[in-house]
Amino acid sequence: MISKKNAIISAIILVLLTSIATFAFTNAFALTVGEKVVISKKNYEYYKDLQKTYNKVLGLKEFIEKNYYKPVDESKIEDGILKGLFQALEDPYSVYMTKSEFEDFMTHTKGSYGGIGVIMTPGEDGLITVVSPIEDTPGERAGIKSGDKILKVNGKEVTADKLEEAVAMIKGDPGTKVTLTVYRDGKEKPFDVEIVREEIRLKTVKSRMMENDIGYIRITMFDEQTAEDFKSHLKKLQQQQVKGLIIDLRNNPGGLLSECVKIADELLGKQVIVYTQDRAGNREYEYSDDRKINIPYVILVNKGSASASEILSGAVKDTKSGTLIGTTTFGKGLVQQVKALEDGTGFKLTTSQYFTPNGTYIHGKGIEPDIVIEMSEEKMERGDIKDQEDLQLQKGIEVLKKKLGIQ
Repeated sequence: MISKKNAIISAIILVLLTSIATFAFTNAFALTVGEKVVISKKNYEYYKDLQKTYNKVLGLKEFIEKNYYKPVDESKIEDGILKGLFQALEDPYSVYMTKSEFEDFMTHTKGSYGGIGVIMTPGEDGLITVVSPIEDTPGERAGIKSGDKILKVNGKEVTADKLEEAVAMIKGDPGTKVTLTVYRDGKEKPFDVEIVREEIRLKTVKSRMMENDIGYIRITMFDEQTAEDFKSHLKKLQQQQVKGLIIDLRNNPGGLLSECVKIADELLGKQVIVYTQDRAGNREYEYSDDRKINIPYVILVNKGSASASEILSGAVKDTKSGTLIGTTTFGKGLVQQVKALEDGTGFKLTTSQYFTPNGTYIHGKGIEPDIVIEMSEEKMERGDIKDQEDLQLQKGIEVLKKKLGIQ
């Protein structure tokens, strides 16, 4: 006899397999006779196979609960079953999240949380990889760099397939400490970095006016307020009669596609910004309108520029609307849908790939700038780097001065 808990697991599995309902509706009508339901032979065979497959899951679950050497937390088993559905895809970006994991994940788009300010991604080598530390956060000040591999959190090993679990361990109350064990290319051995957590209040856009009426806007990531903040900073620069613009996307790990699209709409004029394509070949396009800024601009990028940063950079490069300067970007060309479930849990699922306006697929390759300017990691990681030492920034100024006819 199936227990109530097993019935719940069965229901969860059936909900996730939504094709069952479609199949039943399109292939046969069920006839109710007393307490029995008569269905077609085709449907019967389908449900028989389904029962055979998932009875194994329920049987193993029940065996574990009865025979494991110590009491089992049934909720953890349920979460494990659901996590396994996503892990079977062997896609590090697709993951089921418990309630606490999903809450932690969603804080990244809200602009405030307790942690160290480091954006991480699952690496193809199975290790958690740092995309970039967020500017002026404990992680950046502690010396965490783009490309670092996080091997342990407080002495506990962590891997890419449990990224959200690791993120939850790294976050915590401001003033508390967390120790990361890090592997870095060029270092003989992994090393520990102790970091004091802070309240991370993200200011994703900063700006200032430079010499020769050249404006500078730095975007550190794309959260829910980034597009409006960008427009506000751009308006202030325009009120100061800005003649050329530098947009700095270096070490910007990405974020919300919608915010990226709104910013691209300010820069490109009427055209395709990006398109996505699912496994059936269906495409969805994002377009900008006729409106665009009427001043020359350059975009600074590096290997820490990922995801939404690459969408913006790719659109600018393909359309020659501006000039890309720096080094090759990170190379993430997959799109995830994020869904919240009624019980507070949620999941991410990779549903499509994205392409630049010219049809370029950048996943695993990144975008090569129009002008490649290398910089030492030491200088790039320094928060107090002077403009004169920033070779990429200086190249951007040089390009804009030439466009503006300034000697």
